[in-house]
Amino acid sequence: MTDTTFAGPASQRITPATVMKWLLRGEVALALGVVSVLVLLILPVPAFLLDALLSISLASSILILMTSLFIKKPLDFTAFPTVLLVTTLFRLALNVASTRLILSNGHEGLHGAGQVIEAFGRLMTGGNFTIGLIVFAILVIVNFVVITKGSGRIAEVAARFTLDSLPGKQMAIDADLSAGLIDQEESRRRRKELEQESTFFGSMDGASKFVRGDAIAGLIIVAINIIGGILIGTFQHGLPLGQAASTYTIMTIGDGLVTQIPALIISIAAGFLVSNAGVDGATDQALVTQLAMNPISLGMVSAASGVIALIPGMPVLPFAALSIGAAMLAWRRSTNARLAEVLGMEPPAALAPDVEEPISQTLAIDEIKIELGYGLLPLINDLDGRRLTDQIKALRKTLAAEFGFVMPPVRILDNMRLPSQGYLIRIKELEAGTGEVRLGALMAMDPRGGQVELPGEHMREPAFGLPATWIEEGLREEATFRGYTVVDPSTVLTTHLTEILKENMPDLLSYAEVQKLLRDLPAEQKKLVDDIVPSVVSVTTIQRVLQALLRERVSIRDLPAILEGLSEAAPHSASLTSLVEQVRARLSRQLSFAFRGEDGALPIITLSPEWENAFAESLVGSGEERQLSMAPSRLQEFIRGVGDAFERAAQAGDSAVLLTSPGIRPYVRSLVERFRGQTPVMSQNEVHPRARLKTVGMI
Repeated sequence: MTDTTFAGPASQRITPATVMKWLLRGEVALALGVVSVLVLLILPVPAFLLDALLSISLASSILILMTSLFIKKPLDFTAFPTVLLVTTLFRLALNVASTRLILSNGHEGLHGAGQVIEAFGRLMTGGNFTIGLIVFAILVIVNFVVITKGSGRIAEVAARFTLDSLPGKQMAIDADLSAGLIDQEESRRRRKELEQESTFFGSMDGASKFVRGDAIAGLIIVAINIIGGILIGTFQHGLPLGQAASTYTIMTIGDGLVTQIPALIISIAAGFLVSNAGVDGATDQALVTQLAMNPISLGMVSAASGVIALIPGMPVLPFAALSIGAAMLAWRRSTNARLAEVLGMEPPAALAPDVEEPISQTLAIDEIKIELGYGLLPLINDLDGRRLTDQIKALRKTLAAEFGFVMPPVRILDNMRLPSQGYLIRIKELEAGTGEVRLGALMAMDPRGGQVELPGEHMREPAFGLPATWIEEGLREEATFRGYTVVDPSTVLTTHLTEILKENMPDLLSYAEVQKLLRDLPAEQKKLVDDIVPSVVSVTTIQRVLQALLRERVSIRDLPAILEGLSEAAPHSASLTSLVEQVRARLSRQLSFAFRGEDGALPIITLSPEWENAFAESLVGSGEERQLSMAPSRLQEFIRGVGDAFERAAQAGDSAVLLTSPGIRPYVRSLVERFRGQTPVMSQNEVHPRARLKTVGMI
């Protein structure tokens, strides 16, 4: 045996194996298939080959229908417009080839155009070609007028609505990304899905015209075959008129049927595909969920079928069977719904395969979680136009703008062990706060801190511990007239959550979140990060500095300024305290602006020179080991002095800042935060040169 190869270099030799490998490639096979279809339009085809091609056409249409029926969403079959074009072209080529055989070999008998056409023709006509012609015409009209037109209209409207809603959906993606509900990867995935959706429905709108044109072409080809066949059989081959009409009509009906049935099947597939756009899940699950799950609807079907069965002359058996079956199904659905209500569960929407949750999922910790008593579950849904979930989304967006990083998502679930109208807030699975609210009532509070003098349930506001009263809705106007602050239950819970998040922000700023903040910096700031991380300062040190700032409720939104401060201080000191103080000095403009009063001035309470010297002399150690060592009696005296000074400032309407020298600020702050956690303590280095100061007291 000889090896058949073409001359040339070894790397460029073409062998039969190479040719076969190229032919099996997808793009080459598709190109050859399209070229073969075009050849069918020109060259004659023998009857046995036409039988094989017609069989392929019928089988492929069934495959397309089954694929359209079992997909969960239209985007799972984005190749459908292309498939529709190829199959339509294939059927038209088969129509041309079969027409050539019918007109050429029709005088030989029904077998002249192949066995498939003969079998379909005999099946449809049943010995009477007139009946077969009428039934075939009805079949084509159903495909053309009902299915094809309906599918095309659905595709047209879907394409229009998809394009109209595209800007709104893109804005929704941007809003979710800004609120931290999704990350950049999920945002890109959703945008790509939107692009695919708009392209798909636009293509389906155009592809539906191919199906419509195919149906029209089928009718025209049938008319040509019948008229042309009768003329050719009668005048050229000398057949009697009746025999020619019968033979060519049966063959034409068989040809039309064997090509129109695949067209009808693909039209149905297109209808399923475009009508599945608003259905969640596979079509069978959606039909069961939406049609066979309502016991009232099934009961009405049972009653109607029973009444029809009693009408004189109606067949009793089929309608009675339908009535009994629908009644049994309605009773079963009703029983399941009552059982699910008693157990506090939702009835199963459809049977779904059990998916075992990975064991690693049990190790995941919810950063923020709200547990609600069963009486507060309506808060999750619409309550007077304000949903708890919407308020939490707005809260996360507000905190992100105020403090400079996106809080983790909040998980909400029920807890049957809590009081009916109680709630529990957890941070990293640990209890951070509890409270109770009253649905259908309003919380009234006196801004001056006194007790509300209205009838209701007196209690303490959960976020700040102020006196408050739950009053009826009808007392809203009177409470507002008296100057009380009135809030609804969801706002009470959200306010409590806000204070807890502010207290726990340092713990919520994880290492991964810091890395994300550094990655999301603008391109012009990335060079600074590359210069200092990790050669000058590590990500862990940046995290500790940011946590120290958040602990004093200082915004880290100006991250470039913080990194610049670290780049200056880190080469000269490894002390975290020194790094934080240097960064705070960099943020002097921000700090001075954040704590200014209504008149634009920064109200300050200063330390007397005696206290400045006392703190400076009480510092022992060096570096990270430096600490405050002061007699307990002196500490108590200082605490009383701070309390009195800030009380006098509050009575004068000033929200003051405690101002100290730079060397003692961290230690004064560590002392003050134990009894006045929200009192800001600033050093003289943190006061911006252009800030206007107003001294309201001295300790």
